[in-house]
Amino acid sequence: MAHNPVGWFEIYVQDMNRAKAFYEAIFATRLENLESPDIEMWAFPMLPEGTGASGALTKMEGCPSGGNSTVVYFSCADCAVEAKRASENGGNIFKDKFSIGPYGFIALVVDTEGNVIGLHSMQ
Repeated sequence: MAHNPVGWFEIYVQDMNRAKAFYEAIFATRLENLESPDIEMWAFPMLPEGTGASGALTKMEGCPSGGNSTVVYFSCADCAVEAKRASENGGNIFKDKFSIGPYGFIALVVDTEGNVIGLHSMQ
C-alpha cells in the first residue's frame, strides 16, 4: 500500500441534530454539511494535506446506528478530556482512559446514537 489504509469513515445516526450536537460539543468543532442525494451527511473538519482520515455523520435509509463492530478512533491531546465531554453531552463512557503501553492511551465512549467510538492520545 502506498497510503494509509483508512481514507474515510462514516458514523451512522438516527437523530442527526442530536448526534451533530454531541460530536460538536465533545470535539469543540463545527461539522460541515455535505450535499448528497438521499443521504444526510455532516463532515468533520478536513485538512486535505493532513495525515489521517476524515469522515462524516451519516443518516441513510436502511442503515441503523449502534451495534456495529467497527470502532473509529479519534486523535486527541488527552483522551480523558473528550471522554468527559462525551459523558456531559448525552453519551456514556464505556471504558475510562487506560494505557496501551508505548502506543499511548485510549478511552471508549458510546455516542447518543448507540455507536462506540474510540479516543486516542499519547498522554
